[in-house]
Amino acid sequence: MPYREIARAWEAFHQDGIASPNVRPAVLASWQRSRQHAITANLSEAPLVSEAELHRRRQQNMRLIAAARPAMDEARHLLSDARSMLILTDTEGTILETEGDARAVDTGQEVKLQRGGLWCEAQIGTNAIGTALASGRPVQIHAAEHFCASVQRWTCAAAPVRHPGHGAVIGAVDVSGSTDTFNPQNLAHAVALAQQIEAVLGRRMEMEHEQVLRHFLSKRSLWLSEEILAFGRSGALIYSTDKALKEVARRNHRFIADGRLEALNDVAPAAWAERVAALLPGASVEIVREDGEEIGGVVVLHAPRKPRPMLREAARELEALPFEAIVGDSPVMREVREKARRMAESGLPILLEGETGVGKEVFARAIHGGRAPCGPFVPLNCGGLPRDLIASELFGYEKGAFTGADASGKQGKVEAADGGLLCLDEIGEMPLELQSYLLRVLEDGVVYRVGGHNGRRVNLRLVSMTNRDLSGEVAAGRFRKDLFYRIAALRLRIPPLRERGEDVALLLDHFGRAAAARAGLPPPLFSPAAHAALMAYAWPGNVRELRNVVDMLVAMGGTGGGAEPLIDIADLPQEIREETVETARATDLKAVEEAAIRAAVDACGGNLSRAARRLGIARSTLYMRLSALER
Repeated sequence: MPYREIARAWEAFHQDGIASPNVRPAVLASWQRSRQHAITANLSEAPLVSEAELHRRRQQNMRLIAAARPAMDEARHLLSDARSMLILTDTEGTILETEGDARAVDTGQEVKLQRGGLWCEAQIGTNAIGTALASGRPVQIHAAEHFCASVQRWTCAAAPVRHPGHGAVIGAVDVSGSTDTFNPQNLAHAVALAQQIEAVLGRRMEMEHEQVLRHFLSKRSLWLSEEILAFGRSGALIYSTDKALKEVARRNHRFIADGRLEALNDVAPAAWAERVAALLPGASVEIVREDGEEIGGVVVLHAPRKPRPMLREAARELEALPFEAIVGDSPVMREVREKARRMAESGLPILLEGETGVGKEVFARAIHGGRAPCGPFVPLNCGGLPRDLIASELFGYEKGAFTGADASGKQGKVEAADGGLLCLDEIGEMPLELQSYLLRVLEDGVVYRVGGHNGRRVNLRLVSMTNRDLSGEVAAGRFRKDLFYRIAALRLRIPPLRERGEDVALLLDHFGRAAAARAGLPPPLFSPAAHAALMAYAWPGNVRELRNVVDMLVAMGGTGGGAEPLIDIADLPQEIREETVETARATDLKAVEEAAIRAAVDACGGNLSRAARRLGIARSTLYMRLSALER
């Protein structure tokens, strides 16, 4: 509609309350809301929040500001000569950031179109920011369509920014300029910018959800008897089982709604544990942090405690593992497996040495079953218990031995392993003062419980495990030399995964099938690039790390194309993608460039401006490099 007709309709509305049919419905509805807010037409400017309040609101919206940074940086160049500016606001219409033509930015200060300005309809009447937030829809407000006369020199186009998970409006992005710069495409530009910000937030949320899920998977063995819920920021439900959901509903049917932990939506992370404890009796929360910031957590629905079975019965539940079940066909693994088989037949004490995660316990279980009769398999992690508890766990205790002791006493791991195999993990962590007691038990075959005077004869085999250099510990005086010689009659080094060559491919297939079977899914498919990256990765966490990565990839699903979900290189953890680039750097300059560019674009979710900054080159240069790669 021509400017003069809008101006006449505006005057008629303010003077006589006449609602002209020529005014767009969205604008007329906003005028009516503005009148209900008691906004006057002669209001000269928007109010400003205090510096302290602006700081608080910016801190509350740091994720939104960070996600909008690429768009704001781009606006600095695109709008530098357009007499327009780009504005980012929170849900209250508070301006958090401005960027663009310096003339527009300076002129905007006359009406407080600046950081800290409040541009909701309740403060300054009809304007693109406030109307987009009130209606939840993109809108362009031109000249006399503004409710206040002082703002009618402006043309503004705004679009709400929505949360990528639950879809609630979390802010707005606006393109504003003088009326003579009116451009119908500004609204489409604002919508595109809002979608860009939402996409960045969505990718960030997916990365955080992946981090929470990986944390859960790394600790799942601690919660085998409990039901688990994994959640992200604002309570977004990431993982659960049907049984867990039913258990939550039984305890509190309002705790979860629409796939979200509604009870945590409006609660600061510091209060998550307290809120869960209050609303879900018998549950606890383990918070997951990234760079010191809370990104989600795990709700553990603790099962009612049952009487603990006797240690001997529990030990027998750990079945012997045949050597053939140890996955690996590399020459080094075939040699180690054969040595372990011969060692198992000897019955002598064995020390398994190797880095964390190489699978020492798997070998220990195979050694356990390598000689009949095998008896119980009883493991104890010497580094996983407080010093004061190791003695009672290892040797047991008599009734009344210490405050809190079981009234009937308790047998220790040594007694439980009678007739079987005692597996001591991280034996290098055993306190020096207990090493002499263990040596005496091994020498005499008699164990004395803590607080007791009657010896109990035991006949057991011993496998010890360590990721330390025990010879060096002996030299440093931190480990008894006589105990070292007693436990290390035979020594076997388990090779790290980086020395096992094609075994990585076998383990990928083995763990992939196992994880898929547990989840009721088909075995995962890996793209050639993803498979190559996984094969080239050094695996500092060894087999344990590989298993956890495969579990995560199966749980999260692939994003590659094809008839079935395909795990592509973009699905891999960041450290694996980055090492792929490092490997390329050492081989071929052109391959380095291609790998670095593709990794940067992938890491930035396809945002070429961010990728260019990450690579330290101009965006135009990145365009040319990408074009060259595609030829």
